[in-house]
Amino acid sequence: MSSFLYFALPVVGGYALTSVYLLKNPHILHKKKRTAFHCTHISHRGGSGEKIESTMEAFTNAVEKGTEMLELDCHLTRDGHVVVSHDDNLLRQTGCDVTISSLNLQDLPLYKESLEVTFYVGHYSSSADRKFALLEEVFKKFPEIPVSIEIKENNNELIEKVSDLVKRYNREKITVWASVDSSIMKECRRMNSSMPYSFTVGRGLQLLLLFYSGLLPFVPLGESLLQFYLVRLINRTFIPESPIMRNRLVIYLLEKMTMRKSLFKHLTARGIQVHLFVCNEEEDVKAAFELGATGVMSDYPALLSSYLSRNRSQE
Repeated sequence: MSSFLYFALPVVGGYALTSVYLLKNPHILHKKKRTAFHCTHISHRGGSGEKIESTMEAFTNAVEKGTEMLELDCHLTRDGHVVVSHDDNLLRQTGCDVTISSLNLQDLPLYKESLEVTFYVGHYSSSADRKFALLEEVFKKFPEIPVSIEIKENNNELIEKVSDLVKRYNREKITVWASVDSSIMKECRRMNSSMPYSFTVGRGLQLLLLFYSGLLPFVPLGESLLQFYLVRLINRTFIPESPIMRNRLVIYLLEKMTMRKSLFKHLTARGIQVHLFVCNEEEDVKAAFELGATGVMSDYPALLSSYLSRNRSQE
């Protein structure tokens, strides 16, 4: 046993020291990614705290307030139109228990007059515009604004149509594939591999395993963005549906495991942007940047712009 330790300890120690060194100096093994955009200010659902989520009025307001990226979700109508909407079932957004996929574009109901902000419980937004937007409308109006598109369903027709729109409007370098599901992301990547893409939940778990095992500095990463919860929001401004996510111990462990400044710093050094969401109070915006986020996603574009303006002027 002693002879085994005599050889094993130097090997383990050498591996640990090498891993730590390369974690801090990833350029030795990896070429830094160069995306066509670097976004600090991201508007969640177009800034759903100031205007009704995902409407053209919301997107316009966000861009006017200085956002550098729009985050949105897409679904397909029965007659084949790519509609911007977080949900397929419209009960929460409109009060009508129907799905986008079961309706033609002209039959989509209007958003409610007032809609609760998902990540800021007890707060509501309203706007004159209550119509569902088309993805093509967003691309036409904001040709130079980067957009992160989350695909929630493994629908080849939807993914193909999103890809076709991205190509038609020459947006492959500034439009991001996003999905929590690795199988959906695989299909997105198969359909259009020229677009940058973010980590899925599965790939995020792999990232953590690589980080804690010390293997991360040695492994190539294809993703260009990590978009993840600022965990301190959970059960304070955002109340999740899952009972397990309401457990204080679970949230405590999740925060300790994921909110690692050294991990975010390593990813940033490799050219991978880290976006933390959804920060709707200044203290949370500050906390996200202090953790090493390169960008913050908010439902309140004006609040985020104000914070960035004040803090940049102090630098």
